[in-house]
Amino acid sequence: MSKATEEFFAGLVRHGHDRLSRKTSGSIRFDLTRPGGTDHWLVAIDRGVVRVSREAGTADTVIRTEESLFERMTRGEVKPLPAWLRNDITTEGQFRFVILLERLFAPPPGGRHPRDVAPVPRDEM
Repeated sequence: MSKATEEFFAGLVRHGHDRLSRKTSGSIRFDLTRPGGTDHWLVAIDRGVVRVSREAGTADTVIRTEESLFERMTRGEVKPLPAWLRNDITTEGQFRFVILLERLFAPPPGGRHPRDVAPVPRDEM
């Protein structure tokens, strides 16, 4: 298991509630394949509060991918939904948690929110 993967899941516990709605509850299991095996991470969300364990238990949604691709998602180099459309990640269970992934991962390197770069309308000056 890589350090980037460990740091991502530790960061979810520390900052997950900032990225999630207080109405969000459920569980996501990540099955990350690597040479020699598969690592399991179970993310439980209870009204925006995040808990992470290394269990391979049941979850509302299971996401499978290679650990190397997952690391690229943690750095913002790959977005989860396009990866899912390309079949680079596969899922089982509730699709709403696949959509939620966009909020859990880092933005693209050098990416900025459109409001930060849009010109200010003249009437607001």
